[in-house]
Amino acid sequence: MQSEGLFSKPAPGVPAIGNAMKTKQQVVSEFRRSEIISAARTIFARGGFDAGIMDEIAREAGVAKGTLYLYFRNKTEIYKAVLDHDMRELKESTIERLDAANGLKNKIRAFMLARLERARVNREFFRIMDSDSRSLTYTRSQYRDWLREPVLRLAAALEKAAAKGEIRRLDPEKTAWMIVDMTRGTIQRSLLASTDAQPARDADFLLDFIWNALQPAPPSRKR
Repeated sequence: MQSEGLFSKPAPGVPAIGNAMKTKQQVVSEFRRSEIISAARTIFARGGFDAGIMDEIAREAGVAKGTLYLYFRNKTEIYKAVLDHDMRELKESTIERLDAANGLKNKIRAFMLARLERARVNREFFRIMDSDSRSLTYTRSQYRDWLREPVLRLAAALEKAAAKGEIRRLDPEKTAWMIVDMTRGTIQRSLLASTDAQPARDADFLLDFIWNALQPAPPSRKR
């Protein structure tokens, strides 16, 4: 009979230790890649895609230029990695705040505020994203994929509220995408403004407009 102990197989459904834990090399690799992405965001935000050269990115990241090519083939790939990283983070934070909010009105505000606050934090980079033709080509192909899950969650909340009679009956997914578009318009306006817009103030103004538009029509009076 085979003895149990260090060489026994793990129980069904329990991963082996080697599969469950990342190796030191994987941890270092992920950390280094994250450092490069962070440095590239700073460089691109400073002068745009064309002005951001590999030497500057390497210097900002504190690595040799050759190290960049161990993780990325070229500058365009780094640029797309920055966009993808930021949009994935935005997606996760938006979903988290949506799930934490109670009631439709609070969920709409949470959805908008997550995006407005991120745009304020990464103001310069968002401005480049919005004006650079390279990023537009990329973001248009990825934009709906990044936002699909948060939008569907918001749409579900809209549909639930409509079923309760709290708001008008409208196409929930189309309405959710309209909220996305209005939020994006608010971000674009704040990027062009000379003043430092406050995300909470913009969110409240936009929420008031949207919420009034969602209210059920008053019953018609009979003559």
